[in-house]
Amino acid sequence: MKKLMIAVLAAIVLCPAEVSAQGFLRKLGEKAAEAGKRKLEQKVEEKVEREVGNKADEILDGKTTSDSRDNGNYEAGEAVDTYQNDTKNVKNDFVRGSVVMFEDNFANEQVGEFPSKWDLVRGNAEVASINGVKCIEMDQRDSWIAPLVKGGIKNYLGDVFTIEYDMLYDDRPKDGCSNIELDIMNEESTRDNELFTITYGFCNDKQSYHCDYCLTSEPSFTNKEGSASSAETTTNNDGRWHHFALSFNKRAIKFYVDGRRVINVPNAKPGAGWVTWFSSGGPRPTYIKNVVIAKGAVELYERNATDMSAVEKAIAETGKFVTNNILFETGKATLKPESMDEIQKVADFMKKNPSVRFEVQGHTDNQGSDAVNDPLSQQRAESVVKALEGLGVDGFNLRAVGKGSHEPVADNKTDAGRAKNRRVVFVKK
Repeated sequence: MKKLMIAVLAAIVLCPAEVSAQGFLRKLGEKAAEAGKRKLEQKVEEKVEREVGNKADEILDGKTTSDSRDNGNYEAGEAVDTYQNDTKNVKNDFVRGSVVMFEDNFANEQVGEFPSKWDLVRGNAEVASINGVKCIEMDQRDSWIAPLVKGGIKNYLGDVFTIEYDMLYDDRPKDGCSNIELDIMNEESTRDNELFTITYGFCNDKQSYHCDYCLTSEPSFTNKEGSASSAETTTNNDGRWHHFALSFNKRAIKFYVDGRRVINVPNAKPGAGWVTWFSSGGPRPTYIKNVVIAKGAVELYERNATDMSAVEKAIAETGKFVTNNILFETGKATLKPESMDEIQKVADFMKKNPSVRFEVQGHTDNQGSDAVNDPLSQQRAESVVKALEGLGVDGFNLRAVGKGSHEPVADNKTDAGRAKNRRVVFVKK
């Protein structure tokens, strides 16, 4: 301490007159603070190195566990695996059909000409070359094309088939995109009357895919009441080739993008005859290559029907449950006691599937005027809704609709026909 004081006094004496002792002491204090800061940083670095070294030793010795990981602190966008999704790989289940019916890679086609194995249904298309690879260029204004299978017949697909192809579309300029569809047609189908359609949502940064299809309960091959959509999880409009695949097996539609299943429809109407590709309305063309159509499909998932209730089976197959076992007093909306067994079945299904929403439709026969039957059918539907709520069903998932006698399913001229028309229908929404 004495030596320090002597050094300080000597420095004061030797300093120029214009520099005061107070200013010198301040500077000396600042230098001491900087030295102390460097010393502290050095100690922190030594501690970090020591702890990292210890952790490395633990890893090498196999002593670390998942419990030692801190998931509470991570930067935005950093992947933190807090669970293992064991169902992830089941969506990569596509298998090409075993018998190839049609295949075209366009290798032997002449650029600028229409491809020899294809037919033009409408619009314009021709063979193009993209980076030395030949393909079909579908005109952005309007292009509807179909492969020529077995000489051009329109009933070759059947009820078990797969379709594969590569497709390129470039929406990087963000100035609009084409309407692109993969259309599965019935033998008698015409444009916009497909059995089912895959639509590509290519106008966004992330893509979604949609499937509109005929339900198994529908008598026609054109009235597409069923609908399924994928999430926006992929980018496929980036000007690169992407692989698409479709599998149909008796009733199941599965659609894949780059090997990943994005649409899974369990119960669609069969009756496929031929396939077409459609593109129109965009600022630039759509390109397709490596087309393969084959007999066979992804294995059908068959659930044991005995494990399903009547309501569950009907909803799975047709999207609605129709019953003539919910009875009312004549001319009234009062439920008969024997109706509660049937209503209980619906309540059990809805409590087992709490996200399901039903439109509860009341239907009458044609006895009496519309002025009487229309409000009566509405009141009866409301009575069923009230009974379901009394059994613990969330009323938010129910909507009563009176249909009167306007949608008969049988001949109202007979007692048996009128009995069938007096019904309650639960339509899944």
